[in-house]
Amino acid sequence: MDEKSVRDSQITMTAAMNPEDANPVGNVHGGVVMKYIDTAAGAVATRHARRFAVTASIDRLDFHSPVFIGNLLILKASLNLVGRTSMEVGVRVEAENPLTGEVRHTASAYLTFVALDEKGQPTPVPPLICETDEEKLRHRQAEIRRQYRLAERQREKSFKM
Repeated sequence: MDEKSVRDSQITMTAAMNPEDANPVGNVHGGVVMKYIDTAAGAVATRHARRFAVTASIDRLDFHSPVFIGNLLILKASLNLVGRTSMEVGVRVEAENPLTGEVRHTASAYLTFVALDEKGQPTPVPPLICETDEEKLRHRQAEIRRQYRLAERQREKSFKM
């Protein structure tokens, strides 16, 4: 299986935020932003694996500032880490006011996807090549998050009856 670089699967996705995306406060629903995050991350995972990939977990999702009706939601998604069948995708979300050009970092998330074969079973994915210093740093950070996830899973198992 040939290795693939981060740039081979990364995407930038943009969507205009409309009144139907708003909550009672007048800001865009966090759930709307979450759906776009999942969609962008899924596209990256599927692109890397060249197979369907499903969300296994959302490791972390932090909202930094609100998104307003009329903003452009800009999602930048790329792989951070690839295991045997799983992939961690990082997504950075920005909101742009198209009238002023102001861009704000509004959210960040880390999601884990699993590639599936034709029978819906986990299947191996190509190894990841990290080329830039930033990609290498994000890969090291993702390794640490993976260790935390595995340790947390073990702790949870110890509490089950």
